[in-house]
Amino acid sequence: FKAEEAAKTELPLEGTVLLSVMDKTEPVREIAREFVAQGFKLLATEGTQRFLAEADIACTKINKLQEGRPHIVDAITNQEIQLVINTPAGKRSAWDDSYIRKAAIRHKVPYITTLAAALASAKGIAASRKGRAVVKSLQAYHAEMK
Repeated sequence: FKAEEAAKTELPLEGTVLLSVMDKTEPVREIAREFVAQGFKLLATEGTQRFLAEADIACTKINKLQEGRPHIVDAITNQEIQLVINTPAGKRSAWDDSYIRKAAIRHKVPYITTLAAALASAKGIAASRKGRAVVKSLQAYHAEMK
């Protein structure tokens, strides 16, 4: 794995988003609604899927690696997942986070680790679809501030 390869991975404009998050809070539902509104399919691990279902958000459960096949790594390997949103959960699920992250990196699937970045990505994808996305480097933004 090379850092330059990860930097070349772009956010998808369609497909399937995997949600596996520790904190089950309203921002998770907002993120899920944003992706669903854009036509993305959602996959989620059991707890996240249950949390989203309580809010009537369509989402399909996917197995973690230790829960049997088909599981997350199978779906990433088979190019069935185009974006991974997996918030770190501390020592308790460090192993889960590790194998998901490694599979995403190996198969060049964008991997997001914070809810703020996930929401920004969903909104950025929406703007890009509408032709309103403007991409600039940080250096360009700093140059404009002077």
